[in-house]
Amino acid sequence: MTIKRMNGLMLPALAIVMMMSSCNGDQSQQQQQQIPELAVLTVTEENTTLQSGMPTTLEGENDVEIRPQIQGFLTKVCVEEGQKVSKGQTLFMIDQVSLQAAVDAAQAAVAVAQANVNTATTNMNNNKLLFDKNIISQPAYQTSVDSYNAAKAQYNQAMANLTSARKSLSYSVVTAPASGVVGSIDYREGSLVSPSSLLTVLSNNSDMRATFSMNEKEVLSLTDNGKRSLQEAIKLMPQVTLVLANGEKYPYPGKIISISGVIDSSTGSAAAKAIFPNPEGMLHSGNTGKVLIPHSRSNSIVIPQAATYEIQDMKFVYVVNDSNKVKSRAIQTADENDGQNYIVIGGLQPGERIVTEGVGITVKDDMTIKPKK
Repeated sequence: MTIKRMNGLMLPALAIVMMMSSCNGDQSQQQQQQIPELAVLTVTEENTTLQSGMPTTLEGENDVEIRPQIQGFLTKVCVEEGQKVSKGQTLFMIDQVSLQAAVDAAQAAVAVAQANVNTATTNMNNNKLLFDKNIISQPAYQTSVDSYNAAKAQYNQAMANLTSARKSLSYSVVTAPASGVVGSIDYREGSLVSPSSLLTVLSNNSDMRATFSMNEKEVLSLTDNGKRSLQEAIKLMPQVTLVLANGEKYPYPGKIISISGVIDSSTGSAAAKAIFPNPEGMLHSGNTGKVLIPHSRSNSIVIPQAATYEIQDMKFVYVVNDSNKVKSRAIQTADENDGQNYIVIGGLQPGERIVTEGVGITVKDDMTIKPKK
């Protein structure tokens, strides 16, 4: 009876012990499963080049406003928007009827004036013979000379009017002063235009200028805090890259050609220009994009921006210790960045590990993680 009774008591006790052991095992396994597996990076020093992007607007190297030099009605638009044209090519034509009539009238006036000159010349020559023979007086001869001079002046005036009429007629054909690409055309056939009318803008886009801004710190860095001139700094600057509005990189590198020596007090920036070749005519005035300026540094720590988070304009990373526990730490970064990486100038040492995954989402201070291999 005693043994049976003891067996009866021991069986439930053993069951309870086994259940507790099982629960403890499940909890331990669950805790292991709750430790997140995250990517980490061991920081090192290396020579690096980052590119900082500056928003830019493009314009042709020489954008020429095309305006008529006379008033009249457009009779023909000879080009289309976006068309490439050569120097001297006809762009627009203005009504020539009245202009041609003015030329014809001026030519007739020249003919009349020429006839008057011929008559005055004959009278003057005849009076000269009579005067030499003392047949007429000096005043009579002088009168014929004055008549000749007056006729000659009228002829010159008529010729000037003819030249002006022909010039006006030539203005009825508006030609391209240089090779380029035709911009928007707001006036069409039948429109009344005058010298104040902007017919189009002709963009000489064999080379394109990219205008952008550089902040005061960047200008000081270029000049080594004023130890060299902007012109010397520009000569030493490497080629720059253009990123188009669709995010693609333009295949031809450019060169910075000017940086304003005046800092705009309202924006704290200086205007800069870079020039890019445009042999295929891919770029047009008004295009937007970003100019990427390379910045090289030696023995630098570079980390991905995804490994950082910000609080009140301060950047932080999660450093992983030997026990795989993370701890947040403030870092200092250089001004230049390429939108994907930071150059760390303070707060991290080579050989330390930082979390690069889940920062700002799942990673918390003092969390234990399982680094991904």
